[in-house]
Amino acid sequence: MSMCDAQPEMEIDEAALAGLIHAFYARARADEVISGLFNVAITEAAWPRHLDQMVAFWSSVMTGARRYRGNPMAAHMKHREALAPEMFARWLTLWEGTASERLPKQQADAIIGKAKRIAESLQYALAFRPYPVRRDRHVA
Repeated sequence: MSMCDAQPEMEIDEAALAGLIHAFYARARADEVISGLFNVAITEAAWPRHLDQMVAFWSSVMTGARRYRGNPMAAHMKHREALAPEMFARWLTLWEGTASERLPKQQADAIIGKAKRIAESLQYALAFRPYPVRRDRHVA
């Protein structure tokens, strides 16, 4: 089931997403583990546009709105040398805390689940860990 087909109480409106994004990035920009990367990768003048892009991204992910125009993988690959696996763990911790504080439980759980899958995909692409081995096949 896509988020578009979800029950009405699961839908996250644009205002709630914007509030979550702004609160999360305020924390990320002040965090001792990940702030350096964000503050180098995104200039002060570029933050409003970045926040708008992130609202569009999460709106697309959670509602199927198709507002986001970009390539998250390419954006992260540009910073490959500055990224480390622990940064993803910290990002997820901050995201989980912010989502849990700002959204009803079902919505928070849904957006946290999506974030975990996205983070996992990015980490695989950045070669931070090997692809999972399928256990359902016999290898001779």
